Formats: sequence, C-alpha cells, structure tokens
Amino acid sequence: MRVALNGRGGKVGSVLAPALEAAGHDLVELDSAEAIVDFTAPEAVEANVRAALERAIPCVVGTSGWEPSGLAGLAEEKSVALFYAPNFAIGAVLMMRFAVQAARHLPRAEIVELHGEAKKDAPSGTAKATAERLGGAEIHSVRLPGLVAHQEVLFGGDGQLLTIRHDAFSREAYVPGVLLALEKLPGLPPGLTVGLEELLG
Repeated sequence: MRVALNGRGGKVGSVLAPALEAAGHDLVELDSAEAIVDFTAPEAVEANVRAALERAIPCVVGTSGWEPSGLAGLAEEKSVALFYAPNFAIGAVLMMRFAVQAARHLPRAEIVELHGEAKKDAPSGTAKATAERLGGAEIHSVRLPGLVAHQEVLFGGDGQLLTIRHDAFSREAYVPGVLLALEKLPGLPPGLTVGLEELLG
C-alpha cells in the first residue's frame, strides 16, 4: 500500500517509517497515497486528516490528545474510513478488555497511568478510554523522565487487590497495531471507527 506517514521525525513516526517499509508498504506524499498514518501533535493532526479526507484518502490516526469526532461527518461524506485509536499496543487493548471483565466482579477500581514527562496530555487517551469502559474510574497521572507508556488498573475488594498492568518499553510496541489497522482499513465502513479492539474480534 502507498502510505503517507505524517510525523516521520517524531518518536513514534521514526520507528514506524522503517517498519512500514519492512512490511512492504511504500512511503509516499499525500497526493499519491492510498492511506495516511498520522502520529503528529494535537495542533497539527486536524489539518492533516482533513486534507486526506478531502482527497477521499482513508486515515489511520494515533495522535494522542485528539478528538476525532469532528471529522466523522466528512469521512462519511467522502465514503472513506477514518480509524482512530488512543493506543496501538495490542497488549494495552487486551488490558482494557480484561479490566472490563474484572469490573463485573470487583467494581471498585482506580487507574494509574505513567508516561514520560514530554507527553502533552494528561490523563492519557488510553486512561480516559479505560475509565469510560469502567463507568468512570478515577485516574491518577504520573509524568516522569525515563518512562514510556505504562498503565495499571487496580481493583480492590475485601482482603484482596487485583492489578492489571501493561508496559510499553519502546515505541516498537505500536507497530503491530498500526500494521493491523492498515490491513483492515479497506474493509472498514465509511466514517469514524475508534479503538484497536474493533479490529481484534
């Protein structure tokens, strides 16, 4: 697939570029792209995605701190898929899935999310998505040097504590999820699809 990668020089983009090429994708400019992948910044992503959708180019977006619903209508109008995920690490998606299962039996839960000090949004998109699935669990955000992306969901009960935790130690953790999204993109319905869990079955 011919892919326009926005954010090639960023922390995630610099890992994605060689991984996409290794998987057989060609990195191209927007006007010759069959899809775009965007890992940029909240102030840049909206214009990037709008430019792609105006050209009827489907999008895979992982830019943290962005609210994609504003462009859902444009994607529907242009009959292309707009896929957004707050987290592309498959393990993180499974963490959220397991947390939902645990909450049926241990309803008292809180979330601790830890990221590097340069992360611009707090709480993270993953933590907000997890809290929403758990009916509004409280979130505690930590920003410190040396961290990449970590989240734990703690379930308390009488005499016990269950912890479900995911750790991403490098940005390579996001590569399989992005490749999966590109693989599934042609089969997604027009409009907005949110969450890697929608692709995992």
